Amino acid sequence: MFSKRSTFTDDSLMTLAVAKAFMDAGIDAKDEVIRQNLIITMPHLAKQYPDVGYGSQFVEWLNSSEHLPYNSFGNGSAMRVSSVAWFYSDIGSVRHAAVLSAEVTHNHPEGIKGAESVASAIFLARTRTGKDAIRQYIGAEFGYDLSRTCDQIRETIQFDETAPGSVPEAITAFLEGQSFEDVIRTAVSIGGDSDTIACIAGSIAEGFYGIPRFLKLKCLMRLPPTLRKLLRRAEHFVCCG
Repeated sequence: MFSKRSTFTDDSLMTLAVAKAFMDAGIDAKDEVIRQNLIITMPHLAKQYPDVGYGSQFVEWLNSSEHLPYNSFGNGSAMRVSSVAWFYSDIGSVRHAAVLSAEVTHNHPEGIKGAESVASAIFLARTRTGKDAIRQYIGAEFGYDLSRTCDQIRETIQFDETAPGSVPEAITAFLEGQSFEDVIRTAVSIGGDSDTIACIAGSIAEGFYGIPRFLKLKCLMRLPPTLRKLLRRAEHFVCCG
């Protein structure tokens, strides 16, 4: 699973950026404070790590002076949202925080839905909700088709960086996988925008299965010290508030 050349991408970096923005603001902060923290924190971290695979529209946003949302329905909002599902203790608050995390860039309804659905799935997974109930909730609340198998998805999938074209696939990989590692392998095997599909699927699987220690250590070795420190801060924040 790991290569000596393996490294983190924008998925991991922006996940940490969102976590830092919420922690710095405080989860009880007003919406506008959280939005402003997101607008400050994502470019700040991106400037430190400029070559990790950002999308072209996001690069324009990072380099702009106003940082206005650009009506994106890409999967970037879904790939970075996971921390809010751990920071809040009820699904209503999780969904609201997911919207805040998305709309500073991905203010298209589909971009917001992508983040909100993934955060909901993570929250349900970490609060011991069964997979059938998660499938039912996501389908009913967000209208995603989760009836296809991964084999069926593989037959037709193309590279698609949109939320509608990758979030349902990622959730399906989680639903079909039998362990944390199996979910990741299943997600990668689907094809398409595989790193982000695996990021999303893995974020849900963490809530449901936890992460095996040896895999976590392997990943931590590929983060620079500043990012490892930020991740540990987020873990402490979840445990201790």
